[in-house]
Amino acid sequence: MIILGLDFPDSLHYRIEDQVWARVESDGSAVVGITSLGIRLAGEIYMCRPKPPGSPVAQGRSVAVVELAKSIVSVRSPVSGDVLTVNPRLAREPERIHLDPYGEGWIARLALRDWANDLAGLLQGEAVGPAMRHHAWLNGFEA
Repeated sequence: MIILGLDFPDSLHYRIEDQVWARVESDGSAVVGITSLGIRLAGEIYMCRPKPPGSPVAQGRSVAVVELAKSIVSVRSPVSGDVLTVNPRLAREPERIHLDPYGEGWIARLALRDWANDLAGLLQGEAVGPAMRHHAWLNGFEA
């Protein structure tokens, strides 16, 4: 779906307050990344350093660190799990996050630890539009 001129694929689960997404794969793992709104609010990303494979991650806790023009911020995970792999392209091409946030700009793949509980903190489908619009408004974003 398109909201405020930004894409939010219907198949993803979103953690609105952290502007991150999760896509559950057929093997039970989840690929995670930053939403298009999160990227627009953050500005240019110059570096992305995900936690290494094997690292445990809790929902709402850091899965990566990104360097912006004037700050370094934590990317919070939409799900709990253990890092299986990270996107190797981001080390040399962090701009992939901007160019294709839901495709080649993914950050990490996690082995899900507590999907049933994680779902309570995620939105999908029709609920995403109003929540994203409200988050954009709170952060002064204008399309």
